[in-house]
Amino acid sequence: QVHLVESGGGLVQPGGSLRLSCAASGRIADAYYLAWARQAPGSKREFVAEIFKDARPEYPDSVKGRFTISRDNAENIIYLQMNSLKPEDTAVYYCNIAVAGLGEFWGQGTQVTVSS
Repeated sequence: QVHLVESGGGLVQPGGSLRLSCAASGRIADAYYLAWARQAPGSKREFVAEIFKDARPEYPDSVKGRFTISRDNAENIIYLQMNSLKPEDTAVYYCNIAVAGLGEFWGQGTQVTVSS
């Protein structure tokens, strides 16, 4: 079992930046899949950043060039750097990992609100 705890969310003005963190109880170096997803009220959950094994990160067009996913294997933390935030980025953000032999895990989410 791997527990994930997100942090770093909050209220930010349009054009601002936030860095989300996801602390894992296990070794993220063992994960073959890392991702951040978000869900706005009344909407389906959508992935905003994904890394498959050692491949290059993938982003949807809605966040490409503004969001960056990264990992610190030594500290077992996954980051999501979000720049040039827009009101439509408002959502609960979740981290997600998959570990061979253990399964898929989600955090509890952190709220991001972009508003003036």
